[in-house]
Amino acid sequence: MMFTGNRGCLVDDERRLARHHNGSLWIICMPEFRGWHHPLDQPHRWTPLFFLDDAVALAAGHRPCSTCRRDAYLSYRDALSAALDRDRAIGAIEINGRLNAERLRPGRGIGRGSDRRLWVAAPEDLPDGTVVVGEGGEPRLIRGARTWKFSFDGWTDPRPRPAGHSVEVITPPTSVAALQHGFEPVLHSSVV
Repeated sequence: MMFTGNRGCLVDDERRLARHHNGSLWIICMPEFRGWHHPLDQPHRWTPLFFLDDAVALAAGHRPCSTCRRDAYLSYRDALSAALDRDRAIGAIEINGRLNAERLRPGRGIGRGSDRRLWVAAPEDLPDGTVVVGEGGEPRLIRGARTWKFSFDGWTDPRPRPAGHSVEVITPPTSVAALQHGFEPVLHSSVV
């Protein structure tokens, strides 16, 4: 796993998983930064998640951290600002709000995966780094003329990029806009 993610404190005082997320700040972090060490399940602190690469983290509704991934954050912010045709750079609070509105339908509880907001687009209009729903319902990464199936060990099963019909898109529109306007995601080495 290349990155960790932060959705706030997800555990209760007994260190049991208690919530899907806590707040609207969902960021993609480096697993190691300045020698800081963070326990996996400390109550009242953020609970680390683990992501294969940027594509998986973006599809989950996260954005690069402005502290440990400063250059990636600035690239994401500037690409999104260009997509929105802004004269001034969009702020982190607005980015978080946009992603928060695009991630999940209203609901509560730990099992929020089924609450994911999907949207529809033509695959030829989607940039590299976007994750879509494959024909078998599996997450697939778009890269070049192919799509790649997600696995915890890396991207597998390359197939031609679909054409001629729309696909359901997992990556939120805000992150797709950033990808379309120059944000370069760090992808796992399994994608060739």
